[in-house]
Amino acid sequence: MVLQVDLVSPEGPVYSAEASMVVARSADGDIAFQTGHVPFVGVLQADRVKVFLLDGSEQLIAVHRGFVEVSGDRVTILSDVAELAEHLDPERAKAALERAKAAISANIEAGPDLFFDKLKAETRLKVHDTFMGRD
Repeated sequence: MVLQVDLVSPEGPVYSAEASMVVARSADGDIAFQTGHVPFVGVLQADRVKVFLLDGSEQLIAVHRGFVEVSGDRVTILSDVAELAEHLDPERAKAALERAKAAISANIEAGPDLFFDKLKAETRLKVHDTFMGRD
């Protein structure tokens, strides 16, 4: 059987594929979905999502929080910000990480957005490193 995987953002569909398994980081830890999984709705943490494609390859996706829903043999990931590994710019992510760290160190009052910016940059770098085989 085949697992249909759809990644959706507020702007519309981001990615769609048929897969054998999806692994994501939920609020309770890593969780894997395969065909026949019981219905599930969960909160996703900022981390990588691995989609194991039918040809044996993997699609890596940087997901910056969101939700995952499993219904039947369909996994739907809803996220405000999600990026395919091959579209990530590691230099831009490194620069964003340094800016966020510097602002946090300087005690700039930007609220939780500043910490989320740091987390997004770290997630992008983690996914890029995995994509490049450095994980």
